[in-house]
Amino acid sequence: MEHIKRIKRELKYKGTLLHMYADTIRTPDGHEAQWDFLDHKGAAAVVPVLDDGRILLVRQYRNALDRETLEIPAGGLEPNEPTIDAAARELEEETGYFSGNLTKLVSVVTAVAFCNEVVDVYLARNLTKTQQHLDEDEYIDVEAYTPQEIADMIYAGKIQDSKTVAAIMAYINKFVHKM
Repeated sequence: MEHIKRIKRELKYKGTLLHMYADTIRTPDGHEAQWDFLDHKGAAAVVPVLDDGRILLVRQYRNALDRETLEIPAGGLEPNEPTIDAAARELEEETGYFSGNLTKLVSVVTAVAFCNEVVDVYLARNLTKTQQHLDEDEYIDVEAYTPQEIADMIYAGKIQDSKTVAAIMAYINKFVHKM
């Protein structure tokens, strides 16, 4: 198979979370095409499981959708920050719980067609209640659901966030159904 080759990348927008580029691509037949590319610094997320088996989700407003969503806690990486440290930080900031017991669950590439964001998802157990440390523009409610309740919300289309869907299904398959 002949390969597609990027021949030019032009920065169009530089933001705090991501940079947007216009890429010029040469296809195997010699045609040139313009493709959008979003460069993302990466993120970490966490599936926080309470002692009774319920999972903590965060409800927050998402501007891109202009509505509230239910998601697992997550956030972007600081420069050179290991994803496990970011997951622990986001867990406590968003939910007000701490865990010294984080294990890698799955990695998710959120939008492979135009963005390189990778979200490493961790499982957090043995949670200890602390307090939320929200950013000044964050308004987050914390809610607890059983794995089945979350799966039902996914199948009903009430939870559509890709990292949350992938993480919850991975958790259910690995730890609830022990596949």
